[in-house]
Amino acid sequence: MDNKKQKILIRGVNWIGDAVITIPAVRSIRHAFPQAHISLLVKPWVSEIFRESPDIDEVILYDDTFKGWRGKFKLAKKLREKSFDKAFLLQNAFDAALITWLSGIPERIGYNRDGRGLLLTKAVAVEKAVLQKHQVYYYLDLLKSAGIEPADIHPYLHLTDSERQSARNLLSSHFTDDKGPLIGINPGATFGSAKRWPPELFAELIIKLITKLNGRVVISGGPSEGEITDEIIAEINSLNTRMKTVDISPRILVMAGKTGLRELAALISECDVFVTNDSGPMHMASALHVPVVAIFGSTDKKATGPYGDGHRIISKDLECAPCMERECPEGHLNCMTAVTSDEVFDAVRDILPVNKAVFLDKDGTLIEDKHYLNSFDGLLILRGTKAGLKRLKEAGFKLIGITNQSGIARGIVDLKFVKESNAYLEKELGIDDFYFCPHHPDEKCSCRKPEPLLMLKARSKHRINFKTSYVIGDRESDVLLSGKTGVTSILLSPTPLFEKTGASYIAKDLNEAVEWILAREKTIS
Repeated sequence: MDNKKQKILIRGVNWIGDAVITIPAVRSIRHAFPQAHISLLVKPWVSEIFRESPDIDEVILYDDTFKGWRGKFKLAKKLREKSFDKAFLLQNAFDAALITWLSGIPERIGYNRDGRGLLLTKAVAVEKAVLQKHQVYYYLDLLKSAGIEPADIHPYLHLTDSERQSARNLLSSHFTDDKGPLIGINPGATFGSAKRWPPELFAELIIKLITKLNGRVVISGGPSEGEITDEIIAEINSLNTRMKTVDISPRILVMAGKTGLRELAALISECDVFVTNDSGPMHMASALHVPVVAIFGSTDKKATGPYGDGHRIISKDLECAPCMERECPEGHLNCMTAVTSDEVFDAVRDILPVNKAVFLDKDGTLIEDKHYLNSFDGLLILRGTKAGLKRLKEAGFKLIGITNQSGIARGIVDLKFVKESNAYLEKELGIDDFYFCPHHPDEKCSCRKPEPLLMLKARSKHRINFKTSYVIGDRESDVLLSGKTGVTSILLSPTPLFEKTGASYIAKDLNEAVEWILAREKTIS
């Protein structure tokens, strides 16, 4: 069947953390069926995870109007009217298979579990091996059994520029002194008390973050977790009184119960580090490529820990852990209380982004723009580039290349040449690392500028502080990165610019940009 005519239904999962973990699977389905109309059937409380996803055309809410048996038939009728060609059941429940069967969807693909095998046209066996891996592979392996290869493995949560700016406005209105790292604290966990680090230890940690790192702290949580936050604040006040220390309350912002899911995601995206129990917000932070310190006790850190590099998981290898219980069977929570505030503080300090960097476009910024350069014969480094970058290195900046290379997807630029030319520029110009997007613009990927994914990856690997960093490029797509990451942007324009730009500075060439950065650094210091 022609992809243009296909209509695909994805039955999503019911928990926020699990929903985040399914993002790579959703992306892979889109990649396999680029022209299909893809609908996502999910519960209302997880739908916001996918609101800005370029991979979903329609979200169908499985809300209370579909409760009970009458509701199931009502939902099945609604789905039948949409004439779906196939359904991917990421949710494991019997209900998911029953509804798609009642809907008359010809192809129904899901795991053979919960007694639903006869309702599926492709019932995939759950292999023991997949249960030993991170849960992100659980969903990707289901698709692989249906002939769909992973398009990307790391979850990525899309935010709009307005959502990011709203979070920044909120933070700047509370923290009048914007110096010091911003640390997110998520003390709740919906699964049960066995997953929660004690409030008194969170209080000790927060005091250390503020007094030793000059940190600013944002405490998040759902409406039901206000009591936990109140306990933490009361413990902080008690410790401050006993220790006779300075009032640190101006450096704490309590947002527990005050945000929706999208607002919470935007706040997390502004954090330098996010400290959390095993929870939905932990997976959101990972999908936003924010460095995470995760405290694990009763649950399996291998299966449900924060996915990706640059995170720290703290747990105690006790005989009883992980027990997967909601409440501690022993009644003493040794697996959580054994984790000290010093351990967590040290982990925060170890992954805190502290390095400043200059992110550099490639074609038109470092080298002459030859429009889909595909050989070393045409690779010409722009005059003065090497000397200018050397000055930035001497000033303590890391140099990171960020470039769109859609010529690879168009079939006119060789992938091997891009890698080799990037390696050559690294050696010749002292660049620390190079990241490139090989996709066509129509793929709506997460790594093509002005999407910030490549910069976020660089931050995790090189511990880069966006607030002290810069981006230099010759196109507005480079400038737009500043709104998504908080870096300061410089647009290169050898001739007078008549179009509107959001750049902080317009330079005629790279050397003028370097002069401006170094002069600005002197005024800041």
